[in-house]
Amino acid sequence: MSWPWIVLLAIGVGVVVAAEWPRFERLAGADARRQREREKRKRKTNLRVVSTDDDEFVRSVQADLEALPTIEERETPR
Repeated sequence: MSWPWIVLLAIGVGVVVAAEWPRFERLAGADARRQREREKRKRKTNLRVVSTDDDEFVRSVQADLEALPTIEERETPR
């Protein structure tokens, strides 16, 4: 590859970078970071603790386990 082609390639890369810079800045710039932090804090404020009755949960799990089909294992002859 001769040097004029390398120069043209470098110019092409520079043009693409210059054209895409605003999009990159919007996605990864300092303003984007602040915006993501603000959205994260907003999502956290919408969270709430849900209290449940643990006994009810335990009974539900036990009922589910008892309802599972089982296969009785046969004794293997020795």
